[in-house]
Amino acid sequence: MEQKHKTWIKEKFHKELSYKKIIVLDIPDDYQYMDEDLIEILKQSMQHYLD
Repeated sequence: MEQKHKTWIKEKFHKELSYKKIIVLDIPDDYQYMDEDLIEILKQSMQHYLD
């Protein structure tokens, strides 16, 4: 997700997200669904938040 996606989500769902944190991983939207490179990037990027 990029910052522009976060902005859109917050505008669209502001009530539902009022007390939620949205984390932007700054991964470009250049990958196909289930792309192996994307999956690896996601695993590495999210590890910090999942520990």
